Amino acid sequence: MIDEKLIPYLENSIKEYWDLPAFTNYPGTAMRYSEVAQQLVWMHRLFESCGINKGSKIALAGKNCSNWAVVWLSAITYGGTIVPILANFSPEDTQHIINHSDAELVFVSKDKYDGLDFDRMPKVKYLISLEDYTILDSKEDVRKDKVVSGYKASDQATITAKSFKLSDVCDNSDPGAIIYTSGTTGFSKGVILPHRSLLANLIVARENLLFKVGANVVSFLPLAHAYACSFDFLYPFSRGNHINFIDKMPTPKVLLGAIQALKPNVFLGVPLLIEKIYKKQLQPTLESGNMQMLFKIPGVNNLVYAKIRKKLLTAFGGDMKELIVGGAPMNAEVEHFMKKIKFPLTIGYGMTECGPLITYSRWYEHRFASSGALVKYLEVKIDSSDPFSIPGEILIRGEQVFTGYYKNEEATKEVLRDGWLYTGDIGTIDKDNFVYIKGRSKNVILGPSGENIYPELVEQKLNNLPYVLESLVLERDRQVVALIYPDLETMDHDKLPESKIAEIMEQNRKDVNKQLADFSRIARVQIVNEPFMKTPTQKIKRYLYS
Repeated sequence: MIDEKLIPYLENSIKEYWDLPAFTNYPGTAMRYSEVAQQLVWMHRLFESCGINKGSKIALAGKNCSNWAVVWLSAITYGGTIVPILANFSPEDTQHIINHSDAELVFVSKDKYDGLDFDRMPKVKYLISLEDYTILDSKEDVRKDKVVSGYKASDQATITAKSFKLSDVCDNSDPGAIIYTSGTTGFSKGVILPHRSLLANLIVARENLLFKVGANVVSFLPLAHAYACSFDFLYPFSRGNHINFIDKMPTPKVLLGAIQALKPNVFLGVPLLIEKIYKKQLQPTLESGNMQMLFKIPGVNNLVYAKIRKKLLTAFGGDMKELIVGGAPMNAEVEHFMKKIKFPLTIGYGMTECGPLITYSRWYEHRFASSGALVKYLEVKIDSSDPFSIPGEILIRGEQVFTGYYKNEEATKEVLRDGWLYTGDIGTIDKDNFVYIKGRSKNVILGPSGENIYPELVEQKLNNLPYVLESLVLERDRQVVALIYPDLETMDHDKLPESKIAEIMEQNRKDVNKQLADFSRIARVQIVNEPFMKTPTQKIKRYLYS
């Protein structure tokens, strides 16, 4: 059981860091923690004027920004249930989630508003602009001026760190958020995260992560996703960090520019970003003849590795203590190299249904090919006769586990059984509770004699081969088939015509098959002409290609 409460935790953070900068829409002007406090008071009055009660659903649709963070905090501390909606969801999906969640109040960015039909949202009392909090739409029987007066009538000038107070209106079992996951298997479900789940993730972060008070945070992953919300926003906010919001997924070049300017000491990313930096900026140098000769000279190779490490740390701002990746599998070759140069990279594992963190270890404790060790408040079990060597489904229980899918009892019963969350992930565990993930149970391909083929592991090997930008391994006509999106930019740089793609990829197929067991070898390759559709954490939406 957790003795602490989430709302007092957030109140104390605001009071403690009152004069520090809290949020910036990078590269704009900072909003201080004191201003966040004032806006929370304003927002609570706005909710009251709108007829919002404890437990009411408040939907939030838009890109990362300071106002997004304020609305999220306001809803949670008012006792409402926040429903964050991913900015890249279609207008149809956004409207479906608003209605399915029974949202009564919706904050929406103006670019998303145009695609919504207010008349087809029967429970919504108001649509409010995320940019400036103006009323975009309201039901005819509710006066807009009442809402505006409730919002304006604020004595914010008298609010001080000493007088600022939030009413602790929630228990740890109360719902805090309903997150409609991006999903990789079809239309998403609403994950109900209680206050205890949000708080448990905060406490685990407080005891493990290396954020310094007042440090800059670069937040670019979508905040409507549990990973970014917990560790790029909620935890840094509780540490007095200055969170700089980048409103869309930037290119590696743009992102590295922001990192060099802000010099964060902890950075959260997804494996694909790190793999791109490795493949585009490091691998060509590492594979050059001169570099290969240096690696063979005893003593010199360590000096080269140290130089590469220093250069890479400089690229990440020069003050970075740890780079944390999660949300998708990490390429083994990239991870191996990062460990070889002692780069402070670590890999975590989680899922929205745990709010999200399940495993994590600091970079100097992390074990190769693992996803870290089980975190506080959780238990793990592998559904296998030999959990240490025979992969089985990963089962989790503890404070972080969600309470169910909103209005979907059948789906809830499927994954919550006898107190355990059946994650759908397949893996093993070692004696120290480090978890090793092999793949998703629903992605496993059965070999000719019933052998388990984990497509994610085959893809890792494929993605290391020449001119493969990304790949997807699946079963077609009882054969293992690889869809490959080629690296056209590198081919163009190397002056290779596109007519060579089929020949190159066939050679890649032969080369990768030499590394695979007989039953998991690729029968054929299919070239695709555009990048695979992905979730916000850059996992391929496999169901679109099955």
